[in-house]
Amino acid sequence: PPLSPSQSPAPSVPPSPGCWHRGVSREPGALWTEPGCRSCTCQEGRVLCGPVSCSIPCSHPLPAPAGGCCPTCTGCLHEGVARAEGDVFSPSDGNCSVCVCLAGNVSCLSPECPPGSCPGPSPSDCCSCHPAKCTFRGRTYAHGARFSLDGDGCTTCVCQGGEVECSFAPCPVLDCPQHQWHLRPGQCCSSCRDTPVPTGCFLDDNGVEFPVGQLWSPGDPCELCICQADGSVSCRRTECLETCPHPIRIPGQCCPDCSAGEHALVFSNNETFPSELDPCLSCICLVR
Repeated sequence: PPLSPSQSPAPSVPPSPGCWHRGVSREPGALWTEPGCRSCTCQEGRVLCGPVSCSIPCSHPLPAPAGGCCPTCTGCLHEGVARAEGDVFSPSDGNCSVCVCLAGNVSCLSPECPPGSCPGPSPSDCCSCHPAKCTFRGRTYAHGARFSLDGDGCTTCVCQGGEVECSFAPCPVLDCPQHQWHLRPGQCCSSCRDTPVPTGCFLDDNGVEFPVGQLWSPGDPCELCICQADGSVSCRRTECLETCPHPIRIPGQCCPDCSAGEHALVFSNNETFPSELDPCLSCICLVR
């Protein structure tokens, strides 16, 4: 049977045309981002573009990362300084507030100052409070006061926010062996024992000890040594000033004997002659 008007077939709707943009085919309704942060869409065969719309759900977003168009809330930008998520910091105005970065938002809190005294010195004068005093062995000390334990001067104590801390006074480093350390009555630190005053001079070469003031010759008759009061040895040489044409050299004597005068007998080299002092002695003339 023929179709009634109410049963006539529905008219066909032609499909929406796509878009061709900058050499690329786009499907109808497609949405994409062009360089320069421009958002484009394909509508009825036409390309419609406009600035990218950014939704920023935080108060202190960080600038868009490289290659991105919208700021990020993973971190915070506070007073020109980038803060990571969870960072705790103090603002630069110095009002003693403490701030934290959470989900791109910066929240700051001011400190609560206790009434009256506080347990320690006030940092940066944030709180108008006074450090607590110290009570120690029945006496009261102000904050920062220093005193000696039992008045002996060997310990130093200080009052810090209601607590007393004591330490021993430092002792100097001694330059003597430990067996010479000595702690005198009433002293806090040991000192070196007094070295005994030397009673003479000890010579290492022959092991002889000379008393203070002793004179001796170390082997050369022209050299004379004396033992000083501090244990040192002082030596001087004797200069022979008297000269004569025929000096007589006596063994063990520094200077030659010139008592023979001008009329002394002259002997040649290797000549022997009897001694005038002792007839039992025979002398020989040796030219040196």
